[in-house]
Amino acid sequence: QVQLVESGGGLVQPGGSLRLSCAAPRSIFSIYTMGWYRQAPGKQRELVAAITSGGSTNVTDSVKGRFSISRVNAKNTVYLQMNSLKPEDTAVYYCNAKYVGLMTKNYWGQGTQVTVSS
Repeated sequence: QVQLVESGGGLVQPGGSLRLSCAAPRSIFSIYTMGWYRQAPGKQRELVAAITSGGSTNVTDSVKGRFSISRVNAKNTVYLQMNSLKPEDTAVYYCNAKYVGLMTKNYWGQGTQVTVSS
């Protein structure tokens, strides 16, 4: 069983910042694309940002310029830096590890709540 360990969620005021962390096993981290998804109440889960094993990033338009994704290979950890947070960013954020090859493999973290409210 692959375990992705997330941390860093919480309550923050509008305009504030949070950094989410996700640690993965080395065997996963080195070759998988790591990503962050979020799911707000009553909405579908959506991709927020992703980073390949080679470091290429993809950030969804709604958070572009405010959120950034990075990875530290020595720590097998991916980060989501969230700045200028808005109430509409409130959601459960999930770490994801994805490998597309002969078979597609997908692993998920347990989710961490981010609440943006005054």
